[in-house]
Amino acid sequence: MLKHEDILIEALPYIREFHDSIMVIKIGGHAIVDPVIMEKIVQDVVLLKFVGIHPIIVHGGGPEITEKMTRMGKKPEFISGLRVTDDETLEIARMVLVGNVNSKIVSLISRHGGKGVGLSGGDSRLIVAKKLAPQRVTIEGIEKEIDLGWVGETEVINPELLMILAGKGYIPVISPIATDEKGNDLNVNADTVAGDIAAALHARKLMALTDVPGILRNPGDKKTRISRIAYDEIETLIAEKIISGGMIPKVKSSAAAITGGVGQVHIIDGSMAHSLLLELFTNEGIGTMIYR
Repeated sequence: MLKHEDILIEALPYIREFHDSIMVIKIGGHAIVDPVIMEKIVQDVVLLKFVGIHPIIVHGGGPEITEKMTRMGKKPEFISGLRVTDDETLEIARMVLVGNVNSKIVSLISRHGGKGVGLSGGDSRLIVAKKLAPQRVTIEGIEKEIDLGWVGETEVINPELLMILAGKGYIPVISPIATDEKGNDLNVNADTVAGDIAAALHARKLMALTDVPGILRNPGDKKTRISRIAYDEIETLIAEKIISGGMIPKVKSSAAAITGGVGQVHIIDGSMAHSLLLELFTNEGIGTMIYR
């Protein structure tokens, strides 16, 4: 077992390498509803800020949105990993993402000595989106077009505000409710938003914290984790159904981020204590790194 001083020495070259770089951290999965997990993630993020890295948080809220919908007697529906969003679902998503999750993360950052600022896509036209086109799906052997409702896809990221805040010592915390050119709110997949923001900022890394330990060759066996994968292998893994369901938007946004100029994307298990630090500052890492 490594001694405490050995752990610090192992971390030193990584701290030096990543100093003054931008890292986008996407928080999703059950970290959103588990306060113990969330607290440890925020501790990691604040530590990154204090060692000279510029973290920018993008958060989801899927489990909490689903829980709230179920409590209100509304059945969640997903197509290709994206939530079908009618008027009522959009209102619930806005309430959970902007009013609840975002403010909790900002408060935790403050508790641990950082300076968090809560934002949504509509602030300073941070995320300008358009309504997603109907999706072609096959249901019981019949191909259909399904309108996902108020689901958006990014058109433009305006990162100026994020650069100003990060440069002044703040940690921006972004919820994925965007607006279109007419001022309508749109629910955009948080993984997609994180990838788009990371690309717009030319971030050194995008860290995607989720409920799985990375990409698994056998989805039921954690021991089959793929530690490193090139981004141009992703479509093959989707075709082979190694990547499926809610993991598809994660890896597609990862590929788009790398194409847009992000150095690497890491998909890691956010439920593991201090997973961010273990992935960034140790030689072995704990997740899947996607690279060019």
